[in-house]
Amino acid sequence: MVSTTGRPVTDMEREIHAELRHRPLLHEARSTHTDTPTVGAPTMAMPDYVEHRDGATEIGKLSAEAVVREYEATAKEIESMGAELLDRVKQCEAMTRDALAVTQEMKETAMRYREEAKRIFVQIEDCSQMTAEVRKTCTELKEKIATPATA
Repeated sequence: MVSTTGRPVTDMEREIHAELRHRPLLHEARSTHTDTPTVGAPTMAMPDYVEHRDGATEIGKLSAEAVVREYEATAKEIESMGAELLDRVKQCEAMTRDALAVTQEMKETAMRYREEAKRIFVQIEDCSQMTAEVRKTCTELKEKIATPATA
């Protein structure tokens, strides 16, 4: 459980216990200080969705206010988590858009590679065919040169 200050209640409890151990007991304290100690009211205003009912005792009102403030602080934390979650969703959406754009670029690059492969394939076959024709022509020419002329 977390208090309105954001610290776990157990830490606050430890601090209160430590403070009480170091303070002198009420009947031991002989302070010349005559002012009565005051306890500061919580700084968070009471939420709009609640209001005190007629007939509620002061202790009941204070207790109800304290509880509703804790619930309100928790509700605000939950809303804060929701806002963080929306930020993460926006990051995921941006990553998805980027991934789709990169995927499209990859498809285009693959298409260019295939086109280049086809161009090289055709060029090699053309060279191979031309080499075969040259070899055939050379063979035919050799045969013509090697055959004695009959006149």
